[in-house]
Amino acid sequence: MVKKKKLTKGQLRQVRTNQNKRIHRQEKDVQWGESLLEAAREGMVITRFGQHADVEDTQTGDIFRCNLRRSVESLVTGDKVIWRPGVEALQGIAGVVEAVHPRTSVLTRPDYYDGVKPVAANIEQVVIVSSILPELSTNIIDRYLIATEQVNFTPFILINKIDLLDDASSERVKEIIALYSEIGYEVLMVSQKTGEGMARLKEKLANVTSIFVGQSGVGKSSLVNILLPEVNAQTKAVSENSGLGQHTTTTARLYHFPDGGDLIDSPGVREFGLWHLDVNQVTRGFKEFRQFLGGCKFRDCTHNADPGCLIRAAVEDGKINLERFENYHRIIESMSENKTNRQFSRDKKNTD
Repeated sequence: MVKKKKLTKGQLRQVRTNQNKRIHRQEKDVQWGESLLEAAREGMVITRFGQHADVEDTQTGDIFRCNLRRSVESLVTGDKVIWRPGVEALQGIAGVVEAVHPRTSVLTRPDYYDGVKPVAANIEQVVIVSSILPELSTNIIDRYLIATEQVNFTPFILINKIDLLDDASSERVKEIIALYSEIGYEVLMVSQKTGEGMARLKEKLANVTSIFVGQSGVGKSSLVNILLPEVNAQTKAVSENSGLGQHTTTTARLYHFPDGGDLIDSPGVREFGLWHLDVNQVTRGFKEFRQFLGGCKFRDCTHNADPGCLIRAAVEDGKINLERFENYHRIIESMSENKTNRQFSRDKKNTD
């Protein structure tokens, strides 16, 4: 019996590329001539996947699966678009997205191979979801705060699964609430199991477009199930072996609240990458640092052990929290490592 030779990673990528090309060729077989299209309408993207998008008609509220014109370079959940329905559905496709309105805001995340990718558009509020399990980490919370500080979003921190608190973890949560409240962030504690804090959460989500972000397993999809029972979003338990969450949402999707307001549930990430930002952007992402920036003795101050560093002095004086200061340096260090790994991955991809 001849043993089959195992494909290299480069060969596997080429196989996937060829498969995608065949799929795209099939999709392009759906031709939309003018005679097959009705007049243009306004709509909003509910979710985007591959070369298709589910578009909600602004007037009727009905959702249609649409192809994208080649001129549409970028399309994400929350985008407001001009689309045209077909006279009849072709291969399950009901229309075409022809243009995208300018965005008022866009949340992006870095990708090792594709650079910075948009996640969702026209957002007004970011809900940073953390929980007692799999890990209540200020380092992860700070990464999301840095990302939201780069754009015009209003973030607040949501600590989920508080029904799992014991005496020790209760004290830790109190410390975290105090830490972020002192620098101007709202922290809300909820339990999807007992319902504690859910009424306040509903108030915070009313009449604005919000997005849930946070590492996998913190209960974002379970919260969606409670807030919008009819959605029946898929959920999975936290892995008992690793303690790490399982990815349950594969693409960002927008939901409407009956009494007003929209919610975007985004794919979970275990660690929010920031390697696409420069050091100055990360530094300003810690908003309590800003009043001290520009006053250090040296212009290239690393805000660590440098002589005459105002930020280090503020930490020693109790004006800046030590844990946040340490997180800052961990994040700066990890950014350098991630950039090195990304370059290695790109070089390896090119040589495979």
